[in-house]
Amino acid sequence: MIVIGVLGVAGVMYAANGGKQMGSDKSAEICKVTVTADILNVRSGPGDMQPIVSTMPRDAVTDAQARVENGYRMLSDRRWVSQSFVALTSDSTCR
Repeated sequence: MIVIGVLGVAGVMYAANGGKQMGSDKSAEICKVTVTADILNVRSGPGDMQPIVSTMPRDAVTDAQARVENGYRMLSDRRWVSQSFVALTSDSTCR
């Protein structure tokens, strides 16, 4: 009887969340940035003393994470760019 009640509550919660797993809203988050500098250094870590691993030209758009450390934003491939030289795209839902 208890098992049936637990399954019933879980079913109601699943239906109320639009058929998605509870707490899965993060997967719907869009985070993209546009480069505002002429040439942007992409670094291996969040700091200006970290090695440069590549560069990006002005107006390049790339996927990013919401994570910002020491003024650097993490890109989707775990590389970092200075937050001062990127802008969130208009469709980004991250901050």
